[in-house]
Amino acid sequence: MPNRLAGSSSPYLRQHAGNPVDWHPWGDEAFARARAEDKPIFLSIGYATCHWCHVMAHESFEDPVVAGLMNEAFVNVKVDREERPDVDQLYMTVCQLLTGSGGWPLTILMTADRRPFFAATYLPRQSRHGRAGMLELVPRVKALWQSDRGQLLSSADEIVRHLEAAVTRPRAGALPAGLADRAFHQLAASFDSSHGGFGDRPKFPSPHNLTFLIQHWARTGTREALDMATATLRAMRRGGIWDHVGYGFHRYSTDRQWLVPHFEKMLYDQAMQALAATEAFQATGEPEFAQTAREIAAYVQRDMTAPDGGFYSAEDADSEGEEGRFYLWTEAEIRTLLGQPLAEVAIAAWGVTPDGNFLDEASRRRTGANILHLGPGADAAADRLGLDRAGLERRLEPACAALLAARGRRERPLRDDKVLADWNGLMAAALARIGRVLDDRPALDAARRAAEWVHRSMRAPDGGLLHRAGADPVPGFLDDHAFLTWAWLELYDATLEPEHLVRALDLQQETLDRFWDDDGGGFFFTAHDSEPLLVRDKEFHDGAIPSGNSVAMANLVRLARLTGRAVLDARAQAVAAAVARDLEAAPAAHCHLLAALALAAGPSLEIVVVGEPGDPATRRLLAPVHSRYLPHAALLLIPDGDPGQRVRALAPFTEHHTLIGGRPAAYLCHGFACRQPTTDPDELERLLDEAAPPRPRPGS
Repeated sequence: MPNRLAGSSSPYLRQHAGNPVDWHPWGDEAFARARAEDKPIFLSIGYATCHWCHVMAHESFEDPVVAGLMNEAFVNVKVDREERPDVDQLYMTVCQLLTGSGGWPLTILMTADRRPFFAATYLPRQSRHGRAGMLELVPRVKALWQSDRGQLLSSADEIVRHLEAAVTRPRAGALPAGLADRAFHQLAASFDSSHGGFGDRPKFPSPHNLTFLIQHWARTGTREALDMATATLRAMRRGGIWDHVGYGFHRYSTDRQWLVPHFEKMLYDQAMQALAATEAFQATGEPEFAQTAREIAAYVQRDMTAPDGGFYSAEDADSEGEEGRFYLWTEAEIRTLLGQPLAEVAIAAWGVTPDGNFLDEASRRRTGANILHLGPGADAAADRLGLDRAGLERRLEPACAALLAARGRRERPLRDDKVLADWNGLMAAALARIGRVLDDRPALDAARRAAEWVHRSMRAPDGGLLHRAGADPVPGFLDDHAFLTWAWLELYDATLEPEHLVRALDLQQETLDRFWDDDGGGFFFTAHDSEPLLVRDKEFHDGAIPSGNSVAMANLVRLARLTGRAVLDARAQAVAAAVARDLEAAPAAHCHLLAALALAAGPSLEIVVVGEPGDPATRRLLAPVHSRYLPHAALLLIPDGDPGQRVRALAPFTEHHTLIGGRPAAYLCHGFACRQPTTDPDELERLLDEAAPPRPRPGS
């Protein structure tokens, strides 16, 4: 019989609806039952596309013996970490405090008042490889709860004290100089010059680190920073972490070479990778980076977009009971599908062999299955055909199309169809940037539809932004507000339509009202009226995506530059000051925040253009701004006459910015000093050269 998860709106929770475990969703009912029955809580946190979550479910939660033990000893609670990131962050911090590491599935044992006394990640059915098994652990905890509960409660009290100390530790202080340089050197020390990326294995993309490096080069001229970023982007695109048939990036690489990925695809990875690729194209002009960004946009629009315009959350790694099965190919399959001579080119270029390059997870033996990648064989194939790398990829386009069609007949991995405000904000920001930089109208339209859908459909009755809408709505968190504000800013940059700037300002004010810490500065992850948990924390360091505080700081700086509102700039400075000690201790763990700090430090570059958007003279003034890589610039367009004084009301400093002699005009300020306005695009070009001399591009 289905358990209490059957009616859940979360695909992950519904995956467990048929378990013999008597699962509860997170909520008062579960904790009240635990108190009434005098039982501890077994909290299991995961997500729909998590491979090891599936393994533990099949091994233990679907097993009647394990389930019987769990039902007898605990009140069992399931949480989708993507739906309740507040709960996940809290108990992941506990796991890291207790074990030194974390991950999913996350297993927490705790009292009915939510105080944890045990933490682990994956637990096997039976003890092995030094991991306690469920068959042994559950009876042991039950016995301790009945005979030595004081020991468990004492442990819970100690854990909560450490948790409170971790959250309340001093972070604020004076910002030291040279943080960006220190972060660059820390990244350089861990850079893998042979394969790109940082560290050994596993390798995570961390694209916000790459955008930091590109901007560091633009600001300082440090060529090594740009080289590290571009080498990593090239290596990832050519490796198995990139889906060469259907596009998009897999989650991470299990090896140094970016060859063997963990095959799940996350929406937020696509967004951040697209932003990094677009920024690399702006900095270098290399077509490969533009192609990567366009293909990510194509994948998201094809496979990850809901009919209403929102974006789905993820695609699983598993299908037909195997990780990666959907993405793997045998040599025989490729020969059959492609025929000669295309098959020979594809086999050589993609590193396909009869034995395969993918190992069975259990036996570690080659199975004949291949992960497609562009390794050394691709260079040799290109040389034989007299092609460069781009030409080889064009030659492979018919092969990709044939394999994509064949793959469409396979059983697809599960798609997690949750639509989350924060990840939609990230993806909309990325698509808007692609639309602006690459003149990609479909990407821009997709960004607009998604942002508008979240704005229209993900609102609580009180008007607050939701993290997730639906039958079980979840109130919005900091990331939802910060990332959607980012999307509105990118949409304004791409369209210069005032409504997008209005939306960004309104949502930024809502973020300040609901999340700002008046005592310590910075933003809490949860709103002032959110469900109270054991502690209320502020996240500053970057994880798989930038922290909400770092994105919010960048938003504040950009809005301050666009509107001239000093109060926004002061709040941005307060965000950085609130985490000064952490920045000093580990600058490379806060790269997106450091990028925002560099933007705030300047030199600033503000450009105001007055003129009708459709006037060719206005477009000629905008052209030199759009054609340059200006990561620190703020561009504001005031339509001639500004109907209703709409833009001037947002940016009062523009009161006296007008047409000159009836012609569109550009006003440029750099480093808090303004130049004479001009109606001449060539003169604006010269002023931009003075304010932001272009860096030599690679190969120039």
